[in-house]
Amino acid sequence: MTDLAVAAPRPDLHDRQTRAAAWFVALRDRITAAFEQLERDAPADLYPAEPGRFVLTPWSRDASHGPDAGGGVMGLMHGRLFEKVGVHVSQVRGRFEPDFARTIPGAAEDPSFFATGISLIAHLRSPRVPAVHMNTRFLSTTQSWFGGGADLTPLLDYQRRDDFPDAIRFHAALEQACNRFDPAWYPKYKAWCEEYFFLPHRNEPRGVGGIFYDRHDTGDFERDFAFTRAVGEAFLQVYPEIVRTRMAEPWTEAEREEQLIRRGRYVEYNLLYDRGTLFGLKTGGNVESILSSLPPVVKWP
Repeated sequence: MTDLAVAAPRPDLHDRQTRAAAWFVALRDRITAAFEQLERDAPADLYPAEPGRFVLTPWSRDASHGPDAGGGVMGLMHGRLFEKVGVHVSQVRGRFEPDFARTIPGAAEDPSFFATGISLIAHLRSPRVPAVHMNTRFLSTTQSWFGGGADLTPLLDYQRRDDFPDAIRFHAALEQACNRFDPAWYPKYKAWCEEYFFLPHRNEPRGVGGIFYDRHDTGDFERDFAFTRAVGEAFLQVYPEIVRTRMAEPWTEAEREEQLIRRGRYVEYNLLYDRGTLFGLKTGGNVESILSSLPPVVKWP
């Protein structure tokens, strides 16, 4: 499995950057293995095609960003259970454009940056299985911090409730991850997620939430890194459990239609409001990887 090496411009950050990048790659490998196992285990009567496999495609940033601009590996699977799922890792460096640098902590003084992370979006064929998004990342300018989170998007109205079992299970896993470090973090980051993943033009949340955090820097790198790893571990534990619980449930054509229409909200959010999409495009990221978050089939009424 090929992943791109990165050079470090500042020795004091080299170890942190290298360790964070290695963790995101290791988490990618474990998630893709878990998803491929679910592909194999899905019942053949509901999912009659051959199980899918991830295709890993390395990419490099344009040479205009410099000789050590980095890149990443795009991981995509079009399967029978996972209609479309992307699990991507990246390790990039460069300089922010002046207007964008003013919005990033520490970049106004020096627009140089390093960013590494994992980004995941899964769209399932069954409307009974919620879509999910997860990403965690480490970014450094003259400052450094972690960000990320995970959120769950059921696509049938009766599942889009805080008291639905999938939502309860998902939130419990993330709350447990937060509480290992600070019990104040879960309510704070849960509220941030609800505010962030909201469609103002429709006056509705994208899903049932989760947690979202950014510019997370307590001054203790080891604690913050351990927290970000705990978020990844919580996701790896809880989401495959949810998929396995729901994947054998039959669905109706009406539910599939509802799923495809609700996916339209996902498209609207990611193209209009998502900061990760904007960051990737502004920093010369891989367009195919960035836009792989969009579902493969969608409808608007």
